[in-house]
Amino acid sequence: MTPARIEAFFATLKAANPQPVTELEYTSVFELLTAVLLSAQATDVGVNKATRRLFPVANTPQAMLDLGLERLEGYIQTIGLYHSKARHLLRTCRMLIERHGGQVPRSREELEALPGVGRKTANVVLNVAFGEPTMAVDTHIFRVSNRTGLAPGKTPLAVEMQLLKRIPPAYRVDAHHWLILLGRYVCQARKPQCWHCSVAACCDFRDKTPRP
Repeated sequence: MTPARIEAFFATLKAANPQPVTELEYTSVFELLTAVLLSAQATDVGVNKATRRLFPVANTPQAMLDLGLERLEGYIQTIGLYHSKARHLLRTCRMLIERHGGQVPRSREELEALPGVGRKTANVVLNVAFGEPTMAVDTHIFRVSNRTGLAPGKTPLAVEMQLLKRIPPAYRVDAHHWLILLGRYVCQARKPQCWHCSVAACCDFRDKTPRP
C-alpha cells in the first residue's frame, strides 16, 4: 500500500468514525486492565457479560483480592482459560497494591511485569487509558495489515513495528480501534465483505470478494 493510499485509507475510516472506542466496558483504568487481561482468546461480548456481574462486586485491586480465587472464578467461568486468568488477575492485584499503591502504572515496562500482561495487553492499556499511539496487534489487526498491504509482517511484533512506521502521526492514536473494527465486522477471516468496505479502493487485496 502506497503512502497516498494509506493516507486515504485512514482519512476514510476517520470520516466514518471520528472518535472510535474500545468495545470492552469499563469505568476505570483498573477495570480496563482487568477486562483486557480477561479478553485473551475470548470475545469482547463474552468478557462484558462477565464483568457486568464482576465489577459491581470488585472493581479495585483490594476488592478483587478480598473476593478470593474461588469466588472470582465463579464470576468469570464463562470466559475461556478462566482458571489461569483468575490466578494472574489476583497476582496482578497484589503487585499493584505492593508496588504501585493500588494504581495501574503508565509505563510499558511496569505493565508487562504484571502477571498475565503481555505486550498486546500493555499496548491496549497505554492506548485506551493513557492516549499513547500504540498498536495492540491482535488477530484482526494482523489479518487486516497483511491482507490489505498496509503493514505486512510474519509476526505480531513485525506488524506492530510496520504500523508505527507507516501510519501517519495524525491517525496513530485511533488507528488501533479502526483496524480492529474493520477486521471484526468487514475484513473478516473467512470471507472479507469487500462489496461494502469503505476502504476497498485503497486496499491491495487482489481477490476481492463480490457481492453475494
